[in-house]
Amino acid sequence: MPAHLRILGGVLRALFIGIVLAVVLHVSQPQSESVWSVYETPGDLVRLLLGVALAVWIVFHLFMLPKDAAGYRTWVYLGLALVPLGLLCAVAVW
Repeated sequence: MPAHLRILGGVLRALFIGIVLAVVLHVSQPQSESVWSVYETPGDLVRLLLGVALAVWIVFHLFMLPKDAAGYRTWVYLGLALVPLGLLCAVAVW
């Protein structure tokens, strides 16, 4: 496997997963003033719990690297398309 394919695939994969993680953590924050007031509204508590569970799952998958060259090649192709789209979504959410 060429080194540039492995590096580019890994960087684009990490960027995309990081962007998705940032959006999930931002969206899962409670609508109230602080995290400690999450128990006042059941919807905020559910949103926070689902966001934390999804963030843990995403971080777990961040450290599971592709096993072959085809996996890295796929992340290069997907990363070139999904990283700009993810950045656009992150800007829209903020």
